[in-house]
Amino acid sequence: MKHFRDVAAGLLLSTALVSVAKADTIRFWTMEIQPERMAVQEKMVADFEAKSGHTVELIPIEEADIQTRATAAFAAGDLPDVLNHTVQHLLPYAEAGLLDTAAATEVVENLGVGSFASGPVEMAMSDGEIVSVPSDGWTQMVVYRADLFEEKGLAPPDSYGAITAAIDALHNPPEIYGFVAATKIDEGYMMQLIEHLSLATGYSPITDDGAVNEDTTQLVELLELYKKLVDASPQGDLYWSQSRELYLDGKAAMVIWSPSILDELGGLRDSAPVTISDDPTTKELAEATGFVTVLKGPGNADGAAWADVRYLGITADANTAVAQEFVEFVVSEGYGDWLSQAPEGKFPVRRGAEEGDTSYEEMWATLEVGVDRKAPLGDIYPKQVIDDIVAGLAVGDRWGAASGQLATASKLVNARVMSRVIREMTDGELGVQEAADKIVAEHKALGL
Repeated sequence: MKHFRDVAAGLLLSTALVSVAKADTIRFWTMEIQPERMAVQEKMVADFEAKSGHTVELIPIEEADIQTRATAAFAAGDLPDVLNHTVQHLLPYAEAGLLDTAAATEVVENLGVGSFASGPVEMAMSDGEIVSVPSDGWTQMVVYRADLFEEKGLAPPDSYGAITAAIDALHNPPEIYGFVAATKIDEGYMMQLIEHLSLATGYSPITDDGAVNEDTTQLVELLELYKKLVDASPQGDLYWSQSRELYLDGKAAMVIWSPSILDELGGLRDSAPVTISDDPTTKELAEATGFVTVLKGPGNADGAAWADVRYLGITADANTAVAQEFVEFVVSEGYGDWLSQAPEGKFPVRRGAEEGDTSYEEMWATLEVGVDRKAPLGDIYPKQVIDDIVAGLAVGDRWGAASGQLATASKLVNARVMSRVIREMTDGELGVQEAADKIVAEHKALGL
């Protein structure tokens, strides 16, 4: 009898251990699927497993497939515990019930709301909750020749007025163009520039209640500036490629670009060489370059930044406690690994372990960037530049984000009405007010 009791107890203990082991295994869907990034994440996961005793199954999912896969998994009751997703998915996922918004709010509050950049947190707010935990982001930047600005006594191009003044002073083709604006309407880059500039002027194509914005006052100001930028650009179908090439060749005073240009300016990428001299590895252009992330316009004196932010969502099907522990680890002890996957495109949305601390930002500046050669950002750019680059996340924004209309705004972005009509305007087919009226009419015709 004693033997039976011992066997039964052993079976019960074994069953309990299996149950605990199963409960402590979570799945993490990541959009960072490149082999080198997967290797970094595997190390981070191993560190978490060693510390916590839990197990994490790391599952790569193509960013283009994340929407379809998540929707199907939700319907099947088979969501992962933690879901890496974009800012566009924030409110749709939350409203559909895919995310455990209370769990995400608790994580951010435990870590300290003040330790996060305010912009990414505000984007994730809905009904008083932070629906997903910000992990990293980047802000589009006005990249400019600080040396030429200084020679002419020009203010940094942080406002509509300063950009216009710089064009008037520096535009001298073909030696140098005042700007390189996007004009190729089938490239997403043009819509990014349009949205960036419109945020600065306080214009959004949709109202807070999701209707098409019929007030063209600030839209006209945006169109007038864009026309000025195109007039100061080379002719032809321009997109990100020409803007980068012309800047790296010393032929552009200003461009608007993503932070992926940071390592290229430092001569670290052979596929995008610096060509202002005979040395494609020179840091001369990086040293002569300034960056503006917070841009002010006529209707937005505080300024804004176009931001792309990534999040770690705790799902409705999650082992909540373990998922929360893992997410907290990623944006604290594991943060260096997470950001090191691509530091030039992963700015720290947590500047430090608590409000006022900047240790994570300082750590980020030591992470190596580059493709064919490597160097820390802090070796290429001074601390003030690093601080300015990160500062944009505090006011990072997107159309409709603050009012919960991000999904509707994304449909307008994808329709590219503004790209096409602005091209018609800059080609001389429409006046500025005619273009503004046509944009409103065509947005309304979409029936969103």
